[in-house]
Amino acid sequence: MLQFQELTAAQGDCLRRYYEACDYRLCEYSLGVKLMWRGHLHPSFAEEAGCLIVRNCIEGEYVFDFPIVGEGGDLEGALCAIEAWCAETGTPLVLSVVPEDKLPLLALRYPRFRVINERPWKDYLYRTEELAAFAGRRYSGQRNHINKFRRDFPDAEFTPLTDPQDPRLAAFWRDYEAEFHKTGPLAVQELALAQEMFSRIGTGWFCAGGMMAEGRLVAVCLAEKCGGTLVNHIEKALYSHAGAYPALVQAFADHYGGDCQWCNREDDARDKGLRTSKLQYLPEALAGKVRMEVGTELDALKAVPTLKTERLTLTPLRKADIPAYSALCLDDDRNRWWGYDYRTDLGDKPLTDTYFYDDARADFAARRALNFAVRLKGKLIGEVVLYHPDFRGSFEQGCRIAPEYAGHGYGTEAFAAAADWALYHLGLARVVAKCFKENEPSRRMLASCMRPSGEDETYFHFEKTV
Repeated sequence: MLQFQELTAAQGDCLRRYYEACDYRLCEYSLGVKLMWRGHLHPSFAEEAGCLIVRNCIEGEYVFDFPIVGEGGDLEGALCAIEAWCAETGTPLVLSVVPEDKLPLLALRYPRFRVINERPWKDYLYRTEELAAFAGRRYSGQRNHINKFRRDFPDAEFTPLTDPQDPRLAAFWRDYEAEFHKTGPLAVQELALAQEMFSRIGTGWFCAGGMMAEGRLVAVCLAEKCGGTLVNHIEKALYSHAGAYPALVQAFADHYGGDCQWCNREDDARDKGLRTSKLQYLPEALAGKVRMEVGTELDALKAVPTLKTERLTLTPLRKADIPAYSALCLDDDRNRWWGYDYRTDLGDKPLTDTYFYDDARADFAARRALNFAVRLKGKLIGEVVLYHPDFRGSFEQGCRIAPEYAGHGYGTEAFAAAADWALYHLGLARVVAKCFKENEPSRRMLASCMRPSGEDETYFHFEKTV
């Protein structure tokens, strides 16, 4: 299973190996956004199948970036790893800020999903050569502002910034704060984070520069090259120097954008002033990003159904089943082959009389799993469970029968009925199962209901498809 570590500046060199070649053109696929907004995103990462997998935790919800494929990486392997982690941990599978052009791939991959595509998320994409030139009638407004700025400040010039200790930077932040009129908490936080980002310009991860006038910095910009896109993370200019802002945009694109086709000036955060400004620079496109909430076939199920076989009935668990169900779940001899130890999840919590019953109901309420009570003449003698979805039309199935009812074929009968219902009524494409290699009775039972699909050091694997 994926092992995540906190995404911090300490891993910057490792992460930039992926981001510097990433061609998604979205600001979220950059080291700068992850570091600058880490207090909101709470990002962590793992490397799998030659890909970078980033997991964010936003307001307590885990959401994944679309994997970034490194050299020789395997996107399929990375997606499977995300799916397996979500299934194993019982976490909803949510892929956020997915590039629009990746949506068809995911839509064909997942049978059930919900897509959200909102205007405020979209980034502003400009052709770098157009920002560097501001040529043609449609950019006459920008040229007029720049010409006025240069008339007022004839000594104005662009300068690269590479030293985080540059005294000109410290002076700029003092001047900027003196003119800074926004008092909202987000604006104040963003200013503090911008200053922190400039403290990292000596790492080689970012490019930075500013406009000098009258011997001091009057505008600054920090950006990051990701694939063929120059992602502008920070743009600041003194309000007292009219025209410094467009002059900076032009000079920065001209100096740093030569090997980048696109300039991404990020989204507008629903700020009316930012939206108006970004639109005035005539973006070539609004780069869309979507949120995909992946579901399973269980989402459409309103209740656990009742199934009938020749001798058995499969029903939802009932309160009256609690003693027999708890005894089944506490049978260590049986659980040795079940492959699950309740003590792991229980941890330090006390084991209550209703623990297993409540756990099964909670799993179904969240549509993580479905538990059938197996009944003989109304009495609970075992259970069949559908669990561990792969989010692509497949669930794993397990079955256990109380020891006093073993050896009569009840497990085979119940397992086969549940598998047929899952395929032909629930609508799964595949049901899979496994058993320990030492468990010969389970192997025979599964072989009678399903076809072998492989083995590893521990298990025999089986599957049944439509």
